[in-house]
Amino acid sequence: IYICIYSFNPRLPPGGDNDRSSSRCVCVSLQGLVLGVFEKEGEEGSLHLTEAAAGFDQTLSGKLSELLKISGPAIKKGKSRIFYGLHEDFPCVAVVGLGKNSVGVCGAENWDTSKENIRQAVSAGCRSLQDLEVNHVEVDGCGDAQSAAEGAVLGLFQYDQLKSKKKTKVTAQLHGSADPGWEKGVLYAEGQNLARMLMEAPANHITPTAFANTIEEKLAPHAERVTVNKRSQAWIEEQQMGAFVSVSKGSEEPPVFLELHYNGSPDSKQAPLVLVGKGITFDSGGISLKPSSSMDAMRADMGGAATVCASIVTAAALKLPVNIIGLAPLCENMPSGKATKPGDVVTAKNGKTIQVDNTDAEGRLILADALCYGHVFNPRAIVNVATLTGAMDVALGSAATGVFTNSDWLWEQLHKASVVTGDRVWRMPLFQHYTRQVTDSQLADLNNIGKYSRSGGACTAAAFLREFVTAHHWAHLDIAGVMSNKDEIPYLRKGMSGRPTRTLVEFAAGLLFHT
Repeated sequence: IYICIYSFNPRLPPGGDNDRSSSRCVCVSLQGLVLGVFEKEGEEGSLHLTEAAAGFDQTLSGKLSELLKISGPAIKKGKSRIFYGLHEDFPCVAVVGLGKNSVGVCGAENWDTSKENIRQAVSAGCRSLQDLEVNHVEVDGCGDAQSAAEGAVLGLFQYDQLKSKKKTKVTAQLHGSADPGWEKGVLYAEGQNLARMLMEAPANHITPTAFANTIEEKLAPHAERVTVNKRSQAWIEEQQMGAFVSVSKGSEEPPVFLELHYNGSPDSKQAPLVLVGKGITFDSGGISLKPSSSMDAMRADMGGAATVCASIVTAAALKLPVNIIGLAPLCENMPSGKATKPGDVVTAKNGKTIQVDNTDAEGRLILADALCYGHVFNPRAIVNVATLTGAMDVALGSAATGVFTNSDWLWEQLHKASVVTGDRVWRMPLFQHYTRQVTDSQLADLNNIGKYSRSGGACTAAAFLREFVTAHHWAHLDIAGVMSNKDEIPYLRKGMSGRPTRTLVEFAAGLLFHT
């Protein structure tokens, strides 16, 4: 809101220059408040105020309750209603529907419904106030300050750095007494927003080098616990990462192997968790060129690297007492006279030869060398994340991340974390049937695509990756289906989703290093 202030010189006659002699416009920050209401059990159309909302209502002598009764039907779950002029400190108050108070973990949906309801409702309230150009919002913790913070920070995110007209920037804070869950939720959400920013940015802005530099800058405040190594092409070749090199050959942009070490455990001998992220900063398909339709979305084909690196930035900010190593092979997949051709044979770091029959199945090639390298650190577990196959999008859509794993224990840890974050995972099969498809190659040890059928493409890709894993606890997360959001997740705007960053953080935070 802009207020124009005029001052007049009483010694000058009115009119003329005196009317304009000392005028200035100042920007006044507008503050809003988001409060929650639950549906009353067994009383259709009745509402129950949260503790914070009830306290606010009491300061108004019950005026909020009265207005809620006469302003229309009961506020539905995930919806908001705005009231004006109720309080001098809060010109705008958004009341949001939280659904029923008694809900919890839903086995059918594989998430905590109460947490999801809070995220969705708080997001709706914050956005409605943002549309009114409110600059600062106080948010009701709604009984779960972490979920409320996640809803606020995730819901307000908008990638508009390159636009002239931008959304109003809104800061959010907890309404009422302090709660450590709020700060934790803010860090979780900011981590996911970092991944969203990296994935959404155009490929000419986020090259392999620019990606690595961005992560290095984000980790700079945590230098006492973090080591960043940006490995060059010479190092990559020295490590005999022939599969990785074969993908990067067609591009003018040099590849980077980003290696992050977060040492959060007081026990320096604690075996690390190794996270590996596919980092194709633009995927044209190479010589096996993709159709031009929607190729622009392939700027986000480094979503695995984005979520892995963002989760380590978040772990460092939270000072989690675990050791984590992040590996991100970064390059572009482009066609040129130097590019790998269909039918070429390349040699991976572990010595296995690979017949590259489709250069658009490149993600598994760069992951193969990164997985081999990850074993050098004697990890307790290896988790790789990749926008790997369109087949995963066909199988699960945007509902969940597909998880392929050789470890029941690791699956349980990942699943438990996903229930808390609401960012669901679903276990997929690793049958020997799929292994036969990638080991039957005319020219080499392996083929980078299934030889018999296109069916089960996500499973075939996972079987290929397993050929480069000897660890007893390994999981491959195929995030192709959850890469972007249309309106499936109400508290995320349309665009790249940054999923499953929060699940990776929650998984690392709750990881028990035992057999």
